Amino acid sequence: MRRSRLLLPALGLALLAACQGRPPEPGAASAGGDAPAAAKAADGSLRWSEAVVWDGDLNACRQGDTAATRDCLAKAMRDGGASADAVAAAGQLSSAGELAYVTAWHEHDGLGVATVAYPFRANTNEGTRLVDASGKRIDVDAVQLDDALRADPGVQAVLQANPQATPFPPAQAAGTAPLDGGGIRLLYRTPLRDCHACPDVGHLQIGYDFDGQRNFIGQQLIPAAP
Repeated sequence: MRRSRLLLPALGLALLAACQGRPPEPGAASAGGDAPAAAKAADGSLRWSEAVVWDGDLNACRQGDTAATRDCLAKAMRDGGASADAVAAAGQLSSAGELAYVTAWHEHDGLGVATVAYPFRANTNEGTRLVDASGKRIDVDAVQLDDALRADPGVQAVLQANPQATPFPPAQAAGTAPLDGGGIRLLYRTPLRDCHACPDVGHLQIGYDFDGQRNFIGQQLIPAAP
């Protein structure tokens, strides 16, 4: 199958809110265990850092049909030496029956970049959260083909040829760009496909914008490089 490519035009700040998909996570879920860390997770004040990282054995939560629960994940993490912050962060990430935890963390020009594992998904077992100076977390895999994106002529052209095309995360880092006032834009690109195993028929490239103090100020479509 011939692979085509979508170059999206810049839509400007008018689509800023429309392109955001799910809002940045408030971090309201509690993981239990350590009381102070659980309280911080519950009220959203837990600040992510290297302390939220854990990479251990979850075999205990793979036994039986009902083993993959939040309680099992929290216990496996504590038994595996996870910090209270790591368990609390996993509680913040795990919702709607889906379990997740942070496996890696690095700093990028004043921003936190967290790698998130979804150990019980059939596909797409990894994602990324950007963490700004205030602790707000932005999920770069939350992009949806909403009405605003579907109204874009470039997107319409791809959907006319591939009506079932949809974003398939994980998004991949695609570079950075400076913004006025010392700000920075982080670019992430998500493929458009008809199915998980199908070839790419286009890409959505989103710029995540942060001001000079590294506070999140919004996101928008950015033209993909040829």
